[in-house]
Amino acid sequence: MWCLVKAKVLTSLPRVGQPVDVKQTTAGVAGRIRFELNRTLTGQGHEKFTSASQAIGPRPAAELARRLFNSGAVLGVHVFANIVTVDLVPGSRDSDLAQIVTDLHQYWKPGMKPPSVEELMAQVVAPAATTAPSADGSVPELSAAEKLVPAHLLERSRAARSKAQKS
Repeated sequence: MWCLVKAKVLTSLPRVGQPVDVKQTTAGVAGRIRFELNRTLTGQGHEKFTSASQAIGPRPAAELARRLFNSGAVLGVHVFANIVTVDLVPGSRDSDLAQIVTDLHQYWKPGMKPPSVEELMAQVVAPAATTAPSADGSVPELSAAEKLVPAHLLERSRAARSKAQKS
């Protein structure tokens, strides 16, 4: 059972992205704070993290947990829908944690330099080989239509056709 001791409402400055409105409350348990968000992070599921190494993947709850653990003030994070409960390291302060939660979906802030086209293109994964060798070892030529289809979809289509022909 939660016992609210104090409450304060935090909002973010206008920036590009989706600011998360956060209401921070402290629970009756010393060293534990709770954030109530204006959006859900886990749907109807619970996610508990006791270290940054458990926060794997691109899910919003995992990303938030990684950011909170990187602050150095957090022992554990529990996320259920739009409620984030944080256990603090003894003696640490919660002053910057609310801003970490607020900025979860911010992808650009004043003063940031946008990446150049070259930097963005360097992050693009090179397409895989678009053709697989045939039974005789030759590589079939792609039609004009096939050249417009992403390589992974062509490979998946070939695998499905091959499977269908075997059965």
